[in-house]
Amino acid sequence: MHLYRFILELELIYEDAHFVAINKPNGLLVHRTRIAEEKKEFALQLLRDQLGYRLYPLHRLDRGTSGVLLFAKSPESAAPLVKAFEEQQTDKTYYAIVRGYAPEGATIDNPIRPDKDHKNKAPQDAVTHYTRLATVELPIPVGRYATSRFSLVKVKPETGRMHQIRKHFAHIRHYIIGDKRHGDWRQNLMFLEQLQSPCLLLHAAELAFKHPDTGATVTIKAQMPANMIRLCQQFGWTQVLEQQDHLPQPIPLLPL
Repeated sequence: MHLYRFILELELIYEDAHFVAINKPNGLLVHRTRIAEEKKEFALQLLRDQLGYRLYPLHRLDRGTSGVLLFAKSPESAAPLVKAFEEQQTDKTYYAIVRGYAPEGATIDNPIRPDKDHKNKAPQDAVTHYTRLATVELPIPVGRYATSRFSLVKVKPETGRMHQIRKHFAHIRHYIIGDKRHGDWRQNLMFLEQLQSPCLLLHAAELAFKHPDTGATVTIKAQMPANMIRLCQQFGWTQVLEQQDHLPQPIPLLPL
């Protein structure tokens, strides 16, 4: 059973003659995959139906991750951006809520080991930079501890491996809340039962790239989903996000 039904139109946060971006909600796949053929709702198809023309995905977000998702309007427009993503020429910013008090800032440089369905592939180099922005201690016991601690982190992945951010924070044992595959089930259960939060708390807040047509840097921001904003307000982190300029209004559509 789906947590969400995507009945409303997808939120457009950027559009020009070559590209269009949405703020992808939690729980929505980017496109049909071999392991999810039974699913009927995909961002690619929903947006094609909404806009009435073909689109070409330029990158991916995990199903549970919300935030900036960029598409091209033609194969010719797609080619230079696909190359830019592959060559790590784009700048991506994420926010996550993780278990424990994370270090103030660090770089995780640890090869990503393949998932079970890619077990024959060699590990890939992967680098993630992060900064801790805020912490909270809740009077809610989890496991053998009488209280529970969490951090809000700003994440800048240098590489773009599958599940990179989720795997890297699992590697340092600061699991992202709501991560069913790489996270801590006890923390996930507490957030579900005590805080009514069923979602992965990982949000792709900003994407910047050099526009292949104009040469100008385009920066696209996506507002956090309501559930994550609510938690940040509850934990007293709203001012921190405002200082980071990441509680934005949707960016106006540019002229076509």
